[in-house]
Amino acid sequence: MPRFLAVYTMQPQDLAHFRALPKAEQDAIDALGLRQWTDWEEGNIASFPDRGGMVGKTVRVTKDGIAEAVNPFCGYIVVEADSIDAAARLFENHPHFVTFPGDGVDIMPFLTEPVPPRN
Repeated sequence: MPRFLAVYTMQPQDLAHFRALPKAEQDAIDALGLRQWTDWEEGNIASFPDRGGMVGKTVRVTKDGIAEAVNPFCGYIVVEADSIDAAARLFENHPHFVTFPGDGVDIMPFLTEPVPPRN
């Protein structure tokens, strides 16, 4: 079955706005969103060979060296679906952008097969 990388995105200013909310309001959003996210994952678990995770600060390596960088990526998950459209439909109304301050989920097909783990 085709595999896709789904990358959760969030703009830094949206996260800053969320973090500026009163702590009680942040906690209420977190509690609701985490329940919704867990329910979503459990309802679609057969489509996720790698449940991925959330990611933090970025360091970029280039020919000029290593430096801090900023991008909108805040997490990922690997999806198996019949098509990119089917993979995308899994994320309609996702709590990442319905409840949390995320702005979207970018979905890309893998062009190569996974490499088997080394023993």
